[in-house]
Amino acid sequence: MRALIQRVSMAKVSVAGKELGAIGRGLLVYVGVAPTDAAEDAAKLADKVVNIRLFADDEGKLNRSVLETGGGLLVISNFALLADARKGRRPSFCSAAGGDQAQPLHKAFLDAVSRLIPGVQTGRFGADMAIESVADGPVNIIIDIPIC
Repeated sequence: MRALIQRVSMAKVSVAGKELGAIGRGLLVYVGVAPTDAAEDAAKLADKVVNIRLFADDEGKLNRSVLETGGGLLVISNFALLADARKGRRPSFCSAAGGDQAQPLHKAFLDAVSRLIPGVQTGRFGADMAIESVADGPVNIIIDIPIC
């Protein structure tokens, strides 16, 4: 699994003009699933996301997690995170799991983060979503599980 994590001061997601989820200060997390991923990967990624230290402490160092700060979490499914654009001009998505395989693993990730952080917001799996966010920092991190 791959996650792109962005520290934000606000983020929201809409489908067909209807807002589905919104957060204030916290993390906007895009999640992609590979064909080789399993439920254990979703649990490991969830633990990493909620505990990674991307928020400043009193000395201005990135020493606090979203769990410690009480920030929000907006999770968006995003198969394009696994795109391969090394050849040609059109990215290949063969490294991304199909929807039938990806959806249960995306749900497993959502369930795992929801056990750790109440009120996790999300979009709609497979939908054409509009995401608005205000980057804070900017601080953007990519996490791959399993780590190669």
